[in-house]
Formats: sequence, C-alpha cells, structure tokens
Amino acid sequence: MKKSTKLRGVMLLATGLMSAVLLTGCSSKFVVFDPQGPVAQTQYRLIILSAILCAIVVIPVLGITAFIIWRYRDKPDNKAPYQPHWDDSKVLEIVWWGIPIIIIGILGTYTARDTYALARPPVITDTKPIEIQVTSLDWKWLFQYPDQQIATVNYVHIPAGVQVDFVLTSDAPMNSFWVPQLGGQEYSMPGMAMSLWLQADKPGQYYGTGANFSGKEFAHMHFNVIAEPQADFNKWVDGVKRSSPKLTDAGYKELSKPGISVEKSFSAFPPDLFGSVVAKNGGADRAHDMNMSKTDTNVDTKDMSKLNNMSDMPGMDHTQSTDGNAKDQSIKTR
Repeated sequence: MKKSTKLRGVMLLATGLMSAVLLTGCSSKFVVFDPQGPVAQTQYRLIILSAILCAIVVIPVLGITAFIIWRYRDKPDNKAPYQPHWDDSKVLEIVWWGIPIIIIGILGTYTARDTYALARPPVITDTKPIEIQVTSLDWKWLFQYPDQQIATVNYVHIPAGVQVDFVLTSDAPMNSFWVPQLGGQEYSMPGMAMSLWLQADKPGQYYGTGANFSGKEFAHMHFNVIAEPQADFNKWVDGVKRSSPKLTDAGYKELSKPGISVEKSFSAFPPDLFGSVVAKNGGADRAHDMNMSKTDTNVDTKDMSKLNNMSDMPGMDHTQSTDGNAKDQSIKTR
C-alpha cells in the first residue's frame, strides 16, 4: 500500500514537472526571453531583476517549509522541541518584514526608472522614424503606412535598426498589440490613439499577436513582423505599390466585418482613414466635449468643423502638415 502511494506521488510530481515544461510554449524559443530590440532589452533586464528578487524570498520560504514539515512531522520518536506558548521574536519580525521592504524598494525604483525611460521614444537625429497606424478589427490587424501610402493586413514590414512609432486604435472591441521579442504590449482602444515605439536591431521575422481576448476567433489574431534592411524595405514598398489593389471605403467596410483574414496588401487607402476610425468610435465626441468645456459657449453640436482640432482630446495630438492638406494629417500620442 505504501509503495503504491509513493509511486502515485512520484507520478504526480513527474506529470507536474512535464506540464510546466511543455505548457510554457509551443515554440523551441521562449520569445519573451529573446529580446531583439532596445525596448525588449530593457524589459528583459527588468524581468530578470524581478525574478532574482522574487527568488530571494521564494526559495528560502520553500526550503524552510520543507524543513519544518520534515522536522516537525508526527512520529513517536520525534525529538523536535515543542513550545506551545512561544509567540514573538523581534529578530524574526525584522527579518520577514525588512527583506520584503528592501526588495519592493529596489524593484519599485528600477521599474519606475525604466517605465519613464520607455514612455517616450529617444530623440532621433540621423534616421527618421517610421510611423505605422494599427487598427485592431474582428479578428484581424490592419497596418497603414501614412508616409508610404500603403496598407497591409495581418503582417507588417519594418526597416531593421529604425525606430518604429506605432499608433494604435480599434474598430472593434479593445485588444492588445504585442510583439514579445521587440517589447511589451499596448492596448488598442476604440476612440483613442495609443502610442508604442519599438525597434528591431537586426533583420528577422518576429511573432506578433493580440494579447486581449476579443471573441471566438481571437486565437487567429496573430501576425508576423518582418524586419529587413532599409533597401529591402524600400523594394517591398515599391512592389506593394505596383502589384496590389487599393483599399477603398467599401473595401474597408467589408474588411471590418467580423471574420478572419489571410495576409493582404494594398497600394493605397482612403485619406485619413485612421483618423475617421478614431473619430467615429467616440474620439470626435470626446474632442467636442473638451472644446465645449474650454470655450464654455453655446456651440452648435452639429457643427462638425469644431471637431477638426483633435489635439484637445486626452492622450492625443493631431498635427497637420504646413500645407493644411488633411491627407497628410498624422495622429500622434503624447
């Protein structure tokens, strides 16, 4: 009977260890621990620091727990001391309160430092960053390149070694944009334009996905990020312009319907499509409310010209080119 119980325990332990190993990912590479850009590198160092600090507490606690279970196990010849009236130790109080306070202080300091450092992209002087507008749909990703005037679905090309400014919104339930090897996730939310800057230090193909459950086909919201040299990126852009159809208003309406999609490319897209998606999902109303509260005047709610300046919207800047061409407008987050 005892042998059967021990064998069952060993089997359970082995199953648990195998599950822990096999369920950590279906790939041969743990993408979170394989940083390929400056943002991911910073976050990787913070993850390692957090793991080490947690191990300082977890490993001794588990070791002491196992020792106590063994030392004070119920058996007739156990010589462990029995002190039923013991209830206080100043030394132990200082140890089990002091260590966590020091750990939290260290972890909080480094977390705040790195969070503020990554909140804004570094000032680039030699290479111009590329802007990509990202819209999460049911259940696909639309990428628009405002400078190149092309768009893609469920895949994105970027030049390696160049800062990429992603601007995120949603034309469906909110989601979360995540490329683990390049950096942490950022939410895409209806009526808002969220910012996330990433960079791939070297050419490669990186896995991207939606990290927020958004419905029955959520599992299909993944995409590839192809980082390549600037010359190859330029050739890819030219190829898309030559060989791909245009994304029209009717085409976008069809694309935005719930359903999964294969990878697609478009040689053009409707002017200010991204801004109109933000506006129709509540961005315009929020900008209007802000304008109303600032001016405190009786503004006609049907006068949509009052909504052109979206820079008053919380979390958004809506800068316009010097020639005033709405097609060249770009939405940037603060």
